[in-house]
Order: sequence, then C-alpha cells, then structure tokens
Amino acid sequence: MSALRLLIASLLALAATPALGRDGALDPGMRNPLLPGYFADPSIVHDGDEWFVFATIDPWGADTLGLWRSRNFRDWTFETPNWPTKAAATSPTSGKSKVWAPSVVKGRDGKFWMYVSVGSEIWVGSADRPAGPWRDANGGKPLIPRNFRPGLHMIDAEAFVDDDGQAYLYWGSGLNWVNGHCFVVKLKPDMVTFDGEPSDVTPPHYFEAPFMLKRGGRYFLTYSFGNTTKDTYQLRYAVGSSPMGPFSEVSDQPLLATDAKRQIISPGHHAIFSAGGEDFVLYHRQALPFTPAGDMVLRQVAVDRLAISGDRLAIVPTHRGADVPGTAARRSGARPARLTASGAADAAHSPAAADDDNYATSWRSNPGAAWLQADLGAVKAIGATTLRPAYPTVTVRFSVEASLDGKLWQQIAAERAASGSPITLPAVAKARFVRLVFPQGADILEWNSQTR
Repeated sequence: MSALRLLIASLLALAATPALGRDGALDPGMRNPLLPGYFADPSIVHDGDEWFVFATIDPWGADTLGLWRSRNFRDWTFETPNWPTKAAATSPTSGKSKVWAPSVVKGRDGKFWMYVSVGSEIWVGSADRPAGPWRDANGGKPLIPRNFRPGLHMIDAEAFVDDDGQAYLYWGSGLNWVNGHCFVVKLKPDMVTFDGEPSDVTPPHYFEAPFMLKRGGRYFLTYSFGNTTKDTYQLRYAVGSSPMGPFSEVSDQPLLATDAKRQIISPGHHAIFSAGGEDFVLYHRQALPFTPAGDMVLRQVAVDRLAISGDRLAIVPTHRGADVPGTAARRSGARPARLTASGAADAAHSPAAADDDNYATSWRSNPGAAWLQADLGAVKAIGATTLRPAYPTVTVRFSVEASLDGKLWQQIAAERAASGSPITLPAVAKARFVRLVFPQGADILEWNSQTR
C-alpha cells in the first residue's frame, strides 16, 4: 500500500470513531462547524492558555474582522479587534472591498503581526498580545497597494516564520475567479520591509489563499483553487526545498474538495496548526443548506486532522471535527429543554435546531415578531442561559417571559438590544416555561443553559 493510501486509511479510521455518533452534517452534537456563525479565511494563534481565531465576517467581509477566543477550544466568545477597520485602513489606491483574510503570526521580536486584506490591498499591524490593542505598523499606508501588480488581486497575505526566525510573506489572487498568482518575498527583521524583490512562485492549480508549512526540511505551499461561491473551491498543495520555491505539485488530486453526498461543499482558505505533536487544518466551507444565489456566500469554519508522510499530505473532512490534544472534547453546558416556537421560516429551520448542539443548524423565525419557548417538563429554578445568534455582529432585540403553567406569563427581563456571542440571559427563580420574545424576529443557532 502506498504512503498516501496509508495516510488516508489512518485518517478514515480516526474519522470513524463511534464515540461521537454518525458523521451526519445535521445530526445533534456535531463539532463542525467549530465556530457559531458565518465566518471565513481563518487564522489561528495559541498563546498561553488561550486560543484565538481571526476570521472574515460573512457575507463578503465587514468593516472589522471577527475574533473568537476560547480557553478550551470548544466554547468561543466573539469580539472585534480595534484594528483594522475599513475607515482606518484606506488609501488613495484602495478599492471598495471590506476587511478580509487575516494572517496573524508571532515574530522573532515576540510581537504579534497581522497581514490583512482591506480594499483589495494588504495592510500590516502589530500588537503585544493577540487580543490587541492592534496598531498600524506601516505609517497609515498599505504594505502592498492594490495596483502593485496590475491585473491581479493583491489579497490573502500569509506570513511564515522559518525555524531560524526568518520571516516570509506570501500573497496573491486573480480577478473574476481566474488567473491567480502567488508571490513571495523575504521580510526584514522589522516584519514590514521587503528584503529583496517579490518572486512569482505560482503552482499549476493556484487561485488564492497561500499558506506555508514546513515539515521534515520540506516546504509545503498549500493554497485554494476554484470559486468559493460555487461548489468548485478546493485545497491543494505543492512542495519545495526552499521557502522561496520553486514548488511542484505532488498530486493532481486536491487535499479537500466538494463531496456533495457527505454535504462538504467548497472547502478551502485554511490555516495549519499543531497541538500535542499532531497537525490540524482549520478551513472554511459552505454553510448548509447550500443554496448559491449569485455571489452571495455564507461560510463556516471547520477543523480536521492533517496527516503528513514524506511529500504527501492527507485530510479527511468530517462533521464531527477533530480531537485536538489538550482541548475539551465537547462544548460545555446542557441544552435547556424541548423547544417550540411561534413559527419557522421553513422546515430546515425548526425550533429543535436551536436545541441540537450543532452550529450547522439554526431556528429562523418568520419575518416580524416571533417567540422561542423552552419547556423544562416541571417547575424548576433556572440559572443563566446563553444565546448563540447566527450573526453575532447583528443586533438582536428580545425580552424574556416565564410561566409556571404555560398560560399565565410574567415578564422577567424587559426588552433589550444585544449583539455578540454568547448573549447572556438572566436566571429565572422558578418556572416550567421560559419564552424569548423577538419583536423583529431572530435567527438562533443555540440556546444553551450554561455560560462560559
């Protein structure tokens, strides 16, 4: 059996572990998607005892990045970094594109460095800690302006720091989903200045999103090919003996690609990280149900195991997610109770979807006022609960009511507006029923009974 087949066989065996049930995308308890909401282009940092995932906010970016923080890798809290913003990272050459595709690494100076696409050009910032505060590091101008290589897309920068502390920067894409080009340049110790001229190291099946990995003295340039708005997006790789290339594709087969039968759609734009001596890939794929409409795109972040043998890489995508050493096996907290609602947008977004511990599913109300109700089966004291809205950056308005019998209701929390994830709801002294009233409707991934 070839090394590649052995790699794939071992990954399939790991993916088939029965402890977490069947590998069904919409089954209860699935750990992929990893993050609650619609995000793309992830970059991951583990600093001290905390994990940080920086990501594009879907659809198509926002005026800020999304940042998710967790101490156990399963229960994540959302915030937005202070930099970059669309307003702060704008130049005379900037385009209309929002904030996209962060790459965050720790430099030889001990600082954290972010390379990020804003307005279709690349900006650089630094911080003493991953959570910030972040500062522009290039005097208020892009590191790579939009017109740096006319006819190509100056986005998707990814920094790589070699074992000797030398840093390199990779970037580049094409226009109209064709003609992607990958550039690389060595960085001086200031992590901003180019040390020499950029080189074009584009492999045959390259469109965007380069990421450099070094293992066993070999340099693996990994990247995305295809169209993320369709079902053609995929993850590929090429290998070289130097971080500056040249790079040769080892296989005509992608590492990750659409598997419609298993509901894996357009996986790509990834980051690779290690934990406990094992390698993992963090990547986005299309949200389910996959219903493309023009250039509208909603993606979610997943994590799976990466196997390496010589010049060969292998990944088996799952819905159960990977067991990452040193992290929690599951998300914490129990679900509140049997859920009912005033209605649902369609059968795929029933109230039970907010009670299944699966971020691929959500309860989505009909337009206008709506309610979501939990029945605990008996009168109980209820502690604080949390909401995971589908869109953490969107303000949700709600009030909370409680009842002993489902007939007489008492408002226990006046209407308020909140955003973020999780949103904490007040404890209830004693009740059997708790009802969340949304005057403008809602889209809720999970209603959970414990805070982080």
